[in-house]
Amino acid sequence: MSVSGYGGVMDWGLATVGLALLLVAAVSRRLSGTPITTPMVVVAIGVLAGPLVFADLTVGPTSSTVRELAEATLAVVLFSDSSRIDLRSLRRESAMPVRLLGVGLPLTIVLGAVLALSLFGSFSLSDALILSVILAPTDAGLGSAVVTDARLPQRVRQSLNVESGLNDGICVPILLIVLATSETGSAVHPGQVIGEEIGYGLTGGIIAGAIAATIVNNAGARGLIADEWRQIVPVAAAVLAYGIAEALGGSGFIAAFTAGALFGLIARENAASSMRFTEETGALLDSVTFLIFGAILLGPALEHVSWQIALYAVLGLTIVRMLPVAICLLGTKARGPTVAFIGWFGPRGLASIVFAVIVEDTYQTHATTILTACYLTVGLSVLLHGLSASPLVSSYAAWYRATTGGRATEMESQPAHEHRARGPGALQGNQSVVEA
Repeated sequence: MSVSGYGGVMDWGLATVGLALLLVAAVSRRLSGTPITTPMVVVAIGVLAGPLVFADLTVGPTSSTVRELAEATLAVVLFSDSSRIDLRSLRRESAMPVRLLGVGLPLTIVLGAVLALSLFGSFSLSDALILSVILAPTDAGLGSAVVTDARLPQRVRQSLNVESGLNDGICVPILLIVLATSETGSAVHPGQVIGEEIGYGLTGGIIAGAIAATIVNNAGARGLIADEWRQIVPVAAAVLAYGIAEALGGSGFIAAFTAGALFGLIARENAASSMRFTEETGALLDSVTFLIFGAILLGPALEHVSWQIALYAVLGLTIVRMLPVAICLLGTKARGPTVAFIGWFGPRGLASIVFAVIVEDTYQTHATTILTACYLTVGLSVLLHGLSASPLVSSYAAWYRATTGGRATEMESQPAHEHRARGPGALQGNQSVVEA
């Protein structure tokens, strides 16, 4: 919506973003522990306000504003996600994350591609793989109760937490490889693109992560860093990593992910105490991105939904996720409710939105179908995983408490190191809400 006034035309997009954030902040504590989540609220506001506020604006899915916001958000979140995973402890108890990431994630991509080829007859293998990779990473922030509620088996919570923290970073090079190999008409060899994107991305990440960790450890130990500036270091490191990689022609996402992992590995406790501002910044950008997603991406995409796209979205959130999880958990002695719980809680969120925006700007073949399927899947995930998180956590926790009866189960009761979780719980010190 635009209003003619002195000096030209005014738009209300920025004001709408500010008002939406204020409204969500006003009820944020009330939302905690309920089936209504923050992403659900901001996406709904975006869908409802989009036609009124953004209809006359030049901002669209392929605009630089949308892409830059999405990329900045993912870069900060990738840095934060990788820094909160304790890599030293993960090496000692890597069995479950390795199964989910090393077996479940590839199977999810393959099954998603097979489903796409089955439903969309005109798709090439590249089209199907691009769609599948976009929707492969999970977002723990959409169901934070799952990874923060202490009533749940520790190993289950932390496995989902680690999976969500690492799979988006793992999917970045996979997406780059698929996009590069699909550009058969390009004058640049795909191998060169892949080598530069990954190689320069790793270079930028290593440089930025090492510098940030050195500053926090050494300057911090000497009392040279003011408390408020200590919180700035991780954000600056993410920006530095992204900037180095982009300047060299590499992937800024790989750089941010690598920098965060190295920063967390070297700085350790100093890293954790420096991350609050970064996590709050990530949460703010996350909310703005979901608002824009509802207004500019999801709302218009609903006009292009076909029965094939709708079926792909439903099966993508269920069979495509749950069957690979069931396969990768074979041999762990996990019980049926645990397999179903882990399988269901694979929400699709921020990474899928950003990947889709990148693909929309660079890939033309069957773009409308690919992006509509992506946006619908994410929209359904925000709704269904948000609504189901709290009640299913309570139900699974009750089953677990009744089943254990004071004795340890085969897999569920094995302890796991506590990694910091992303989402509202993380910003509250990861204090879980335990119902009586």
